[in-house]
Amino acid sequence: MTTSIRRAVVFGVALLMVAGCSQRSDRVVSVAVHPTKTKIIYVATDEAVYKTRDRGRSWKRFSEGLNRIRVMNVVIDPQLPANVFVGTLADGVYKSPDGGRRWLPRNTGIQKGTISANVNQLVFHPTDTQILYAATTVGVFRTTDGGQSWNEHMRGMTEINFIVTLAVDPRHPNIIYAGTSGGVYRSFDGADHWVKINNGLVPDDAKMASMALGVNRLLINPANPDEVYAGTTQGLFKTLNKGEAWARMAMALGDQYVSCLILDPGNVHHLYMGTSKGMFRSQDSGQSWTAHNEGLTNRNIRAIAMEPHNPRVLYVGTNGGGLFRSEDGGNSWIPVPLTLSTHVQ
Repeated sequence: MTTSIRRAVVFGVALLMVAGCSQRSDRVVSVAVHPTKTKIIYVATDEAVYKTRDRGRSWKRFSEGLNRIRVMNVVIDPQLPANVFVGTLADGVYKSPDGGRRWLPRNTGIQKGTISANVNQLVFHPTDTQILYAATTVGVFRTTDGGQSWNEHMRGMTEINFIVTLAVDPRHPNIIYAGTSGGVYRSFDGADHWVKINNGLVPDDAKMASMALGVNRLLINPANPDEVYAGTTQGLFKTLNKGEAWARMAMALGDQYVSCLILDPGNVHHLYMGTSKGMFRSQDSGQSWTAHNEGLTNRNIRAIAMEPHNPRVLYVGTNGGGLFRSEDGGNSWIPVPLTLSTHVQ
């Protein structure tokens, strides 16, 4: 194992560490809401995928076909929502063609030599959902056939292997950003070539550049795609020019570990940020933030999702405290236990 990959593995273990002795089903790492039937929600935990059809009153646990049940993330095909994909710990990608009932491996090519990939995030192309990108512990991979085969796309990423997150420009899909263990990279040609864009993020003379700054989440403003947010292990950053220069945001919150970001598509000035110390909301494009943690019994946030067409309904997954829902734009939260149903869904 090379030194860079060994360091990446260490970084990955750090990202996956959890506090306390909670049940593995209480560690909610990803939440996905159906694009049209919003009572249907998928939740990825450390031990399976859960699905509800009644907005969380009852759940079904799905793991049939998953060789490794530690799921890292879950995404729903926005064009064919019966197709659901998950990224796993050390076992690549799986696809369900029937809403989670059974899972089929979609791993051809998604590895580095004999090293299997931890798939940190899956992202769909905005207009062609046969194209997906995978952020993994061994690089960026792309499929053009719905996951049947994958190809590595790392040209220009000479210092790093560990990719944490990806974001595709919704207006110009060839523009893609990659958040890594060493800052941010950008591609103008659909991931064929990458350029490091760390001005304002990482000092030019940073030691161990491959591990200089972990970027956990990237968020593109759909109304102005030149504007990109980066949630990192050392706080929040923002660019107004496609990453040519970054500025530190949320200074008053300190060097918080930012795990997730989301904005209201109907009002892109409204953002939500999940951190290791709770939920925060901004109403001025990230200039100022207020804490919104009422009802959260666990403030170590791992994931956030917004109900389509109703931005006041939010879900957050926590690192040991389970799932919570807000129906008032984050002002208050109620727990949503993953209570199993006796009926087949």
